[in-house]
Amino acid sequence: MNQQENKLGTAPVGRLLTSLAIPCIAAQIVNLLYNIVDRIYIGHLPGIGSTALTGVGVTFPIIMIISAFSALVGMGGAPRASIKMGQRDNDGAERILGNCLALSIALSVILIAVFELSGRQLLLLFGASADTIGYGWNYMSIYVLGTFFVVVTMGLNNFISTQGFAKTSMFTTIIGAVLNIVLDPLFMFVFDMGVAGAAWATIISQAVSCIWVLVFLTSRRSILKIRRKYIRMDPKVLLPVVALGVSPFIMQSTESLLNICFNSSLQKYGGDLSVGAMTILSSIMQFFSLPIMGLAQGAQPIISFNFGAKNKDRVKKAFRLLFICAVTFSVVFWAINMLAPELLVSLFASTPDLKEHSSWALRIYLAGAFAMGVQNSCQQTFVALGEAKISLFLALLRKIILLIPLIFILPLFLADKVFAVFLAEPIADILAATTTFICFKVKFSRLMRKM
Repeated sequence: MNQQENKLGTAPVGRLLTSLAIPCIAAQIVNLLYNIVDRIYIGHLPGIGSTALTGVGVTFPIIMIISAFSALVGMGGAPRASIKMGQRDNDGAERILGNCLALSIALSVILIAVFELSGRQLLLLFGASADTIGYGWNYMSIYVLGTFFVVVTMGLNNFISTQGFAKTSMFTTIIGAVLNIVLDPLFMFVFDMGVAGAAWATIISQAVSCIWVLVFLTSRRSILKIRRKYIRMDPKVLLPVVALGVSPFIMQSTESLLNICFNSSLQKYGGDLSVGAMTILSSIMQFFSLPIMGLAQGAQPIISFNFGAKNKDRVKKAFRLLFICAVTFSVVFWAINMLAPELLVSLFASTPDLKEHSSWALRIYLAGAFAMGVQNSCQQTFVALGEAKISLFLALLRKIILLIPLIFILPLFLADKVFAVFLAEPIADILAATTTFICFKVKFSRLMRKM
């Protein structure tokens, strides 16, 4: 057995989770910098910062859709490959990897065509106004040209971390993010390219990260390698991958739909100021959600590999640690934002009115964030165990079944319409977390008994 595989099955779970999760969390935090740094710089453009930030904010649904397709490939394929490794079937795992690369190429071509042809109309639908559409289209029309780099980097990087190479996976995002930090001010201010400069800096950085991923997955260091004979789209291989990937796909793509619902409602009740605040709030939500996602990515190889190897005790121990860490982080993050909402808001807001409005809204929007650790740890464990159906239901529950209807229903009953829109988020968070915990407690016990 390969030494890296042996470590997943024998090393102390606490130490192993730490060694895998810390690089994954660091990678997710660094990954924030791709869009967050763009928004920080854009928000401080002289004279046009607030308007430009609002314009770029309405491109967020499209960015999330592209990320969602990356999750469909990576988070659908990597756990399947890891389970195959636990079953000593590395050839089957490499077949999954090759098919996922072929799927990434096909999806990238389709997404570029769709967004370049209909992007301006989509931005207007997403809440852009006559004042902000120019900035949004200027950014989006360039960003989507790098779709292939985004899908391959974010999708196939999961295949690096699922083998236990968490540090290598971390460097994928660090390389791109550091390059983005350097190129952003150079293109935006030195070359005077403004919003377009931010978009070019991002796709160039993603291209470098993409090369890093492909080079590693074809090197001798990688347990699983990209092999030419497997770069094809075999339905027998891809259908189980897509079935499992639908849950994280919906989790991320519905962020796009949510953003559309929030922006359209807020534009109706509060105008550009409330849409600009929502741009800031969605950025802060990424500060919260991506580290928990990194923690889950660190736990996933341990849970998947040992589930495939039928090692029940290690699966239980890995989940228990993931749950404790995720809940602790969510409670601490919630408390900080309740006590000092202006702390993160001030990173993005350059005008007093936007800062004041966003700080007020943040306390409402994140009021239920303390429960999100329960939701994410349980749902991501279902993905790691290959439980496609229940993870799909839980992905639909919070956003589609609860949150989107609440965004439109609550303003019908409350006098303060903007408050009502923001209040939908914490109500959905608490209800979804409670339901998820109950479902997990029942289903997980059954799975462990079967092992």
